[in-house]
Amino acid sequence: MPSFMKATCYCAAVRTAARKTTALYDSILEPAGVTLAQFSLLRKIKRAGTVSLTGLGRLAELDRSTIGRNVRALEKLRLVSMASAEDHREAAVRLTAEGERTLRVGAPLWDEAQRRVEAALGATGAAQLQALAHNL
Repeated sequence: MPSFMKATCYCAAVRTAARKTTALYDSILEPAGVTLAQFSLLRKIKRAGTVSLTGLGRLAELDRSTIGRNVRALEKLRLVSMASAEDHREAAVRLTAEGERTLRVGAPLWDEAQRRVEAALGATGAAQLQALAHNL
């Protein structure tokens, strides 16, 4: 058997870990009515204030079309609203009162998910995970 068939694929391992971790966060965040992806985007918008979709894409490290789809989903949930950007050719987004409430409800749930992941990985493992994300 060729050696590549015996070796563990690092990418597959990272993707499996990401799916399992996302499922954990999604489950814990369910009472807030959002997924991890949505909650993370709300956090980025909260930190940035009113932000252009292009700027939000840079912050989230996602392409403009993906950000547009994700923001439309948040808009349907009434968690964000569209706003004027500094560059009037660009669309911008801001949190609504419901988006702020969702962040308040979700914050302790997110903290619990963080605690569970750190408990599973240990402090050293959590630090290594951060290093992995930064180094790649």
